[in-house]
Amino acid sequence: MIYENILTATDNNITTITINRPTKLNALNKKTIDELHHIFSAVAKDKQTKVILLTGSGEKAFVAGADIAEFANFSVEEGVQLAASGQEKLFNFIENSKIPVIAAVNGFALGGGLELAMACHIRVASDNVRMGLPEVSLGVIPGYGGTQRLPQLVGKGRAMEMIMTAGMINAEEAHRTGLVNHVVAQADLIEFCTDIAKKMMKNSPMAIGMAIKAVNANFTEGENGFDTEIKSFGKCFGTADFKEGTTAFLEKRKAVFVGE
Repeated sequence: MIYENILTATDNNITTITINRPTKLNALNKKTIDELHHIFSAVAKDKQTKVILLTGSGEKAFVAGADIAEFANFSVEEGVQLAASGQEKLFNFIENSKIPVIAAVNGFALGGGLELAMACHIRVASDNVRMGLPEVSLGVIPGYGGTQRLPQLVGKGRAMEMIMTAGMINAEEAHRTGLVNHVVAQADLIEFCTDIAKKMMKNSPMAIGMAIKAVNANFTEGENGFDTEIKSFGKCFGTADFKEGTTAFLEKRKAVFVGE
C-alpha cells in the first residue's frame, strides 16, 4: 500500500512510523487513521519488528489534534460512529498490540494526538512538548479514549482539571504527573527511544506480549487482571522463549529469543 500521510522505515528490528502531515501539524483525519491501522496491522504480522516507534514529522507537532473540518457538520449518529470506529481501528488496536509501541512525542500533542500517545505503551517527550485535551472548548468531549486513559495515567483529579479547563501542560508537568515516562531534548528524542527499544529487544517478545495483555486486563471492564496474569504466566511455560530463557540462565549465557 502506498501511504499518503505516513512514512515508515524498519532498521535493526525497530519500525518507525511517522505521521506526515506537517502543513496540518500532523492532525488526524480519517485517511490518516485508516493508514495507521493498515501499517500497524501489517507490522503485527512482521516477525522482524520487535518494537514500534511512533512520532510526528517536523519539530512542531506529534499530532496537534483531529482534523476538525472533517466532522464539524456531523450528526449525532455520525459522531458516535466516528468515535467507535477510531477507537477500534487505531487507539485500542495500538494499546492491545503485542509488539511494544513507544510514542516519541515531539511538540504539540493535543486532543486526538494526546489520545494517540496515551494509547501507546510508553511515552517519551521532547522538552518543547505541549499536551492537552481541548475538546470542551469546541463543545465536545474527547472521543478517542481520552476520558478513560488520562485518569489512568495522571489520576482522576488532574484528568478532570485538564479536560474541563481545556488547558495545556508543558513537558515538565507531563513528566511530574506521570503522563510521560521521560523528557529529553528534541534532538535526542529518537535516539533515546531507540535505546529503550534496544533494551526491550534483549528480552522475550512472547513474554512482553503476554505482559502487555496482563497489564491492560486490569483496566478492561469485565476482566480480572490477576486471573489474566495467572493464565498468561502459565502459558509462558509452554513457549520456546521460556525454554531458551531458563536454559540460557542455567548455562550462564545470553538468551537468544525467537518470539515463540
